Amino acid sequence: MKSDISSLPAIKIADVWVNYDGESALEAVDFEIPQLDFLGIIGPNGGGKTTLLKTLIGLVRPARGSISIFGNPPARAYSLMGYVPQAGTFDRQYPINVQDAVMMGRLSSTRMFRPYGKSDREQAIKALEQVGMFELKSRQIGKLSGGQVQRVLIARALAGNPKILLLDEPTSSVDSEAEKGLYELLHELNAERTIVIVSHDIGVISSHVKSIACLNRKLYHHGSKDLTPEVIEAVYGCPVDLIAHGTPHRVLKKHGYRRGNNA
Repeated sequence: MKSDISSLPAIKIADVWVNYDGESALEAVDFEIPQLDFLGIIGPNGGGKTTLLKTLIGLVRPARGSISIFGNPPARAYSLMGYVPQAGTFDRQYPINVQDAVMMGRLSSTRMFRPYGKSDREQAIKALEQVGMFELKSRQIGKLSGGQVQRVLIARALAGNPKILLLDEPTSSVDSEAEKGLYELLHELNAERTIVIVSHDIGVISSHVKSIACLNRKLYHHGSKDLTPEVIEAVYGCPVDLIAHGTPHRVLKKHGYRRGNNA
């Protein structure tokens, strides 16, 4: 691991291609994410957003191209990243409390099956305090609301003290009030960490992030939040009207389905 990372981009993606069963999921994706950026990745369902996150953390290997995390390949920089996957269903009767769930973020291939130590517990407590869930540390996770569960999942990712936080649709299963609170939390965390968030909601995400990447297998835009109608139409493959913040895009007229699009 390189010791001096202050001058390096947090993430560098160079000509990355990913294939699934002969079908392209990502094609020639190439951009850099500076340290302490708050990047929102938008695009249609099936456009490769989740695949890109999984490629960044090493769960998916590119067929071509390279990825570096602070100058190192994902396999050597795993501890620098915290990943919050899309919320899924889980057994709410499962007997695990909030603190134990967050402690799982301290596991790694180098310490699997070893007992937790004092430093592990301290980091878990610190993470719970950061997300405002310390008072509920002994509560069964299945008794929490959707927004509270998302905060626990973020705390689990923070327990490893990452420099980069990757989140996949973190507000998809929460109400508007919880969504507002989660974005406020992410803004606070962004003071010390690079944040990359995937979302389908163009209006909401553009009001919170510092920069935007538009992805539909290929990268159509990276940088400014000021997206032109031409860029959005190219990404989604159909005319799109941004009605208001918090409202999903609305198709203006009939349009054909294009592979990779689900607009």
